[in-house]
Amino acid sequence: MRGVLQGNESEASEAAEGIRGMLPFSVSQTTVNIVLSLLVVVAGWYLSKYVVRIAGRTVARRIERPSVTRTVLRAVRLSVLLFSLFIAAAILGVGDTQILLSVTVISAVVAVVLAPLVGSLINGFFVLADRPYEIGDMIEIPDQGHRGFVEDITIRYTKIFTLQNTFIVIPNSAIQERDVINYSAEDERTRISLSFEVTYGSDIEAARRQAERAARAVGTVISGGPDIRIGSARYGAAPLCNIEEFADHGVVLELFFWVKNPYKLNVARSAVQTELRERFADIDAEFAYPRRHHVFDETSGVARMSIEERGVERPAPESSVERGPQSEGEGKGGDGADVGEPADQ
Repeated sequence: MRGVLQGNESEASEAAEGIRGMLPFSVSQTTVNIVLSLLVVVAGWYLSKYVVRIAGRTVARRIERPSVTRTVLRAVRLSVLLFSLFIAAAILGVGDTQILLSVTVISAVVAVVLAPLVGSLINGFFVLADRPYEIGDMIEIPDQGHRGFVEDITIRYTKIFTLQNTFIVIPNSAIQERDVINYSAEDERTRISLSFEVTYGSDIEAARRQAERAARAVGTVISGGPDIRIGSARYGAAPLCNIEEFADHGVVLELFFWVKNPYKLNVARSAVQTELRERFADIDAEFAYPRRHHVFDETSGVARMSIEERGVERPAPESSVERGPQSEGEGKGGDGADVGEPADQ
C-alpha cells in the first residue's frame, strides 16, 4: 500500500509540474494540485458509472437475486470512487501515514457515534443472506399496518412502495425485529377467510351453497381448478363454506376462497360480501344480529305502559314507584269518582 501511494504521489507531482509549465500564466503549485484532484474525482465519478453499466449485465446473469446484484454493483462503484480518491490524495501530497491516521479517527467516530448505523449494516447482510423477501415481492408488516412492494434492498435499509402510492424506508435493524408477511415468496395466490353469522331459523345448507357461488361470481377469485399445494398439504382451489360454530345469536359460517393477486385482497373481500348480501335476499337465510328476548311472569313485578296521543298532554305520575293493582271497588266512590277527589255535588 505504501509503495503504491508513493509511486502515485511521485507520478502525480511530475504531472502537476508538467501542467504548470504548459500554462501561459503563473499559477501556484497548490492551485494546480487542487484542480487536478477535483478533475480526478469527477473523472472517477463518471468512470464508476461507466464500469457499473458495463459490468451490470454480466453480474446480473451470474447472480439471480436482484438485491445481491445491486449490492455487488454498488461495491464495484464504491471501489472505483475510492481508487480515484486515493489518486487525488496523492496529488495533494497526503501520505499513507496521514491516511492511516484519518482511518483510525474515523473508525473511532464510527464506533462511538455511528453504532446504530453499523448495526443496521450488519442486519443488512443478514437480510441479504436470509432472503426473507426479494425486490418485487409484496410484503406486509402487521404491527405497523404497512403493505406494499419491495422497491429496493440496501445494506442499510429496505424501501417499500405501498399500495397508497407512498414510499416507506425502514432500517434493516427494525426489519429484523418485526414479523414480515411475504405474499410473493413462491406463489402469489392468497387464501382469504370470511366469517359471517346467520340465524338459527335460516336454511343453513342453502346459505352455504350461495356463499360459495357468491365467491365464484367475483372475477378476482379462483373459481376452481387443480388443488393448491402449500408445503405438504393440498387445498381445493374452489371456494368452500364450512360451519365454524354455533354462537349466541346464530350459526357462524366461514367462507374460504383464493385470490389470484395479493394486492387485491381488500377489493376481493368487499366484492364477495356485496355478492353474498344480494344472494341472501332471494333465499330463506337471514344475517344474525344481537337480539334480546324478555320474558315476564308472576315473579317479574308489574310493568306499566302508557300511550300518548298527539296533542294531548298527560299528567306526570306522582311517583316513579309502581303500585300494584287495586282491588275491585277500591279507589272508586259510589258515583264513580276517584278516591281522594271530592265528587261533584
